Amino acid sequence: MKLCLFAIAAVCAAQPVVIRTGTLIDGKGGVQRNVNVVVEGSKIVRVDPGGHGRASYDLSSMTLMPGWIDTHVHPSWHFKNDRLVEGEESLDQQMLYTAANAQATLRAGFTTVQSVGARIDKPLRDVINSGVIEGPRILTSIYQINENSGSPEQIRQIVRKGKQEGADLVKIFATKSIREGGGISMTLDQIAAACGEAKAQGLRAVVHAHASDGAQAVIRAGCTGIEHGTFLDNATLDLMKERGIYFDPNFLVLHNYLDNKPKFLGIGNYNEEGFAYMEKGLPMVADVIRRARAKGVMIVLGTDAVAGSHGRNYEEFVYRVKDGGEKPMDVLMSGTSVAAASLGLGNVIGTVAPGFEADLVAIQGNPLDDITAVRHAAFVMKGGKLVRYDPVRK
Repeated sequence: MKLCLFAIAAVCAAQPVVIRTGTLIDGKGGVQRNVNVVVEGSKIVRVDPGGHGRASYDLSSMTLMPGWIDTHVHPSWHFKNDRLVEGEESLDQQMLYTAANAQATLRAGFTTVQSVGARIDKPLRDVINSGVIEGPRILTSIYQINENSGSPEQIRQIVRKGKQEGADLVKIFATKSIREGGGISMTLDQIAAACGEAKAQGLRAVVHAHASDGAQAVIRAGCTGIEHGTFLDNATLDLMKERGIYFDPNFLVLHNYLDNKPKFLGIGNYNEEGFAYMEKGLPMVADVIRRARAKGVMIVLGTDAVAGSHGRNYEEFVYRVKDGGEKPMDVLMSGTSVAAASLGLGNVIGTVAPGFEADLVAIQGNPLDDITAVRHAAFVMKGGKLVRYDPVRK
């Protein structure tokens, strides 16, 4: 009897999952109408036109896309009693909040994130990968490198340590915060050591760089991505285009700080002067995005999600269109195929096509007509496993 039940379960597990959608945005700039996406195991095996036959999930009234990718998050950041929490918690408490933030991010439609710098990222990544808890696919730097990380040789050792511990990338702070003007903060020797050792270890290196002096230094040293870039000039954008550097400007983080000002104010450089810098930075972000797009720089979607942002990562899409002047299709590609390529996963995620991971999000409405539709995820699947399904009640 038990053998029969096991056999039935195996047959059921092997059955393909058919997802019918009214509109498919494939992540590469293509749009199809009335198709069935067929999933077996964790993979997409077919995209069938016509939308006929029996469907496991009927999303005919929805728009289906690849699961979204956020290339810059900080899932361990959280509030408690309306204030940012700063390291006074036990590891168990931190993990509870961090896991909850990861789950909220996944359920919002983000099936992959890149977390740039907290040691708790690694156990979180590993426990999600084991299937014990629910969360997005996580890539992490584990460590951060800045001007206080030591000599060039000490910095090389940090990069090697991260590699040995399973880091997916290296995160470098080459300039000061926007709240301090964004000028270069690391020495050229420190930058050369960090970028050079990352390359030697086969790791991508993404760099916090607001101004052009720091950005140009890390690009010439061999780093692969620029985060923020609020004050970048045209010469730096030209260099980024020439060297194939990915650019990750961020609106949501500035809006989030301003919206939650009382919860941050008085902590470190979160002072009145710092908040004034961030408010002035919003039109600068819009300007640098327009100039970067005009020059053909590869722009990804990252939010720098901190406390207050987790589960609202989709607002970056809205800000990019409403404030940054981006075309909806361009910004959706930034958060799918272009982001996937920046992570070295361009043949794995970020596209709805046979052979790709079945990371999928469906929303009510069509974001090509109204970008705010991204706020209404009704279906989320990660690696062929259903995360969320809120069908429309007729």
